[in-house]
Amino acid sequence: MPELRKDPVVGRWVVFSPERQIRPERYRCEELAPSRPEDDPFLEGHEVYTPAELYAIRPGGGAPNSPGWQLRVVSNRFPALRVEGELEKEAVGFYDRMNGIGAHEVIVETPHPQLVLEKQNLAGIARVFDACRARILDLSRDARLHYVLVFKNHGALAGATMPHPHSQLIAMPVTPIVLKEKLAAARSYYLEKDRSLFGDILQAERKIGDRVVFENDGFTVFCPFASRFPFETCILPRKQSADFQNSSDDVLVLLAEAVQRVLLAYHSALNQPSYNLILHNAPFRRSRQPDAWTTIDLDFRWHLEILPRLTGVAGFEFGTGFYINPTLPEEAAGILREAVTRG
Repeated sequence: MPELRKDPVVGRWVVFSPERQIRPERYRCEELAPSRPEDDPFLEGHEVYTPAELYAIRPGGGAPNSPGWQLRVVSNRFPALRVEGELEKEAVGFYDRMNGIGAHEVIVETPHPQLVLEKQNLAGIARVFDACRARILDLSRDARLHYVLVFKNHGALAGATMPHPHSQLIAMPVTPIVLKEKLAAARSYYLEKDRSLFGDILQAERKIGDRVVFENDGFTVFCPFASRFPFETCILPRKQSADFQNSSDDVLVLLAEAVQRVLLAYHSALNQPSYNLILHNAPFRRSRQPDAWTTIDLDFRWHLEILPRLTGVAGFEFGTGFYINPTLPEEAAGILREAVTRG
């Protein structure tokens, strides 16, 4: 029997239709063909083929833009937004526009072209999040920028065009509507109940337990009550924190463990699916309204979403803003928990 569930954060409805379900082993997965070494600009020794380094980790030292690195961050060669220039806002008749000021960076996670994120050791995965933290802190100093989105597209169905393991970062001069919806819901909930919406979600999921996939001392991983996609997971910090960039090294290692466990479970249970990983973080506090962020440190909590690309989005989703999910989150969590336990 179909069921509708409402997302408690943004109010979105999701239609769960088990009659449409496909067994996990039958989900189609489309992998990118490995790059030939001569075509891979992220390969160690190919530093000349990328823009200049913005950040790198070289345990043995060495000059920028040279071999010997464990991780590099460079500007995207085909940026969605560009850092050069002054931010200009104007009205065009009834409409508003601004020039495309921002930053678009690529985090090359490893010099090894086949070493996917979950197959790195915990130190290697934590290194990726360390780079994200460093770049967000650096970009926060630019008064033109309001928000930094960190995301990872893995696999052809998730929009990846390069098989070499990498993540991306886009800094923008506005706060995106998806985050605004989360911020507004968190603030409204806090003002009404004097409690954190994300804290209450975490407490409810831990108490019920049947949607929890994995926990450690820092994070709880669960399939959300109103998951948009089959096997969607949320990684939520156990302690209140609005800003990812304030995370300690120890927290990043715990985050690395949570991400690794989830991705390995996807790998074994879902036939190595494409996925999108998204970091939802608080915006920089640049509002012209003095009371806009007075409760954000109490009501909003940064978190990761991982969205396996096992089903498509079509007319119903575009026409309603709803999603159709053939797999209940309780069933998805059970399958992933078993995969985590098997290791």
